[in-house]
Amino acid sequence: MRILFILDKLPFPANTGDRLRIYNLVRRVAERHDVWLAVLADAPEDTSGLAHLAQFCRGIEVAYRSHQSPWAHVPGVVAYALRGRPLELKFNYSTELMGKIGRLSARVNFDIVQIEHSYMALYAEAFADRPNTKRILDFHNVELSQSDRIARVEPRLEAKARAWLHGRMMRRWEPSYAEHFDRCLTCSAVDRDLLLSANPRLRVSVAPNGVDAGAYQPLAQNSAGCSLIFVGTMSYAPSVDAMQYFCGEVLPRIRRQQDVDVWIVGKDPAPEVKKLAGNGVIVTGGVPDVVPYYRRCSVAVAPLRAGSGTRLKILEAMALGRPVVSTSIGCEGLDVVDGRDLLIADDATDFAAKTVRLLRDETLARDLASNGRRLVADRYDWGVVAGQLLDVYESLWRGG
Repeated sequence: MRILFILDKLPFPANTGDRLRIYNLVRRVAERHDVWLAVLADAPEDTSGLAHLAQFCRGIEVAYRSHQSPWAHVPGVVAYALRGRPLELKFNYSTELMGKIGRLSARVNFDIVQIEHSYMALYAEAFADRPNTKRILDFHNVELSQSDRIARVEPRLEAKARAWLHGRMMRRWEPSYAEHFDRCLTCSAVDRDLLLSANPRLRVSVAPNGVDAGAYQPLAQNSAGCSLIFVGTMSYAPSVDAMQYFCGEVLPRIRRQQDVDVWIVGKDPAPEVKKLAGNGVIVTGGVPDVVPYYRRCSVAVAPLRAGSGTRLKILEAMALGRPVVSTSIGCEGLDVVDGRDLLIADDATDFAAKTVRLLRDETLARDLASNGRRLVADRYDWGVVAGQLLDVYESLWRGG
């Protein structure tokens, strides 16, 4: 098949959750089919991964976002609002990219076009007159849910209002516009059911997030010290909130029972995250390899109170043989069982108690690590997930 992926960023270097998902799936799909990319990048310096991606992609088209003054966006924002379109769509729409997609599709008769993220969905209009091209929309997050959760935990009034407004607009637009696609993908059955409850007419398949279980081998248990790790993109609002909540409410409770260090690992730490550094809290910023940080830590924590999709950070920790303590939202959508694969806690006192328990009970930590590793190898390896995506392609190709 001839497959076009439309993206809001180059998926390499694969240093964020959505880049990891896209890169690993595109690379594996390209082993079986001819793949092209159409990418909306921020600036030329964001295209360092082009040479690597060109090794397995037939072609890559890149356009750049227009960095205008806020006032220059006003007419377009008003026009989008009057049409009931969420404002985020305006900032992810490029006439240059739409033109490149149109010219590319005139040369290549694509069998499938897959658009990553619902806020990029308008590019499907380039294929409105091509009924033989099947269109897929990949929901990394169901925005109507994610925005509501961010609004609940966001302390800044302006950001809270912006998230609330975005959630209201996406609640009306997202499930309706998804009808333009032959198939929708979600990262979990939870998100699938949420999308279908908003629009039962949609056809939705699940292609979960994953991990390269072959590359990430279990690490030896760390009995030398008591260190905790959180990995994420540290400018991402749910990750920022998770660490503010953890360091402010959970960590003091842990330290009443156990002296611990906390490693916050991830690119672009927000100012609120940088302020957490000190007194045994280490904020690393971006790192070339997370494995050395997992090696020095005993337990991975995922105290998320917002977001949707499924958490690559949990799958990564499990693949590396690190036991996990998570909130229900943190592990939402994963086929995990509390007490078998990880520990779940939804208030600060319980989260602290379960973290201390894992630090002190080596047998429990070892059992959770072993079960978690088995789960990701069987269910969440990227090879398994890519197989599920290829089945969706085959079904659409056959008219299913």
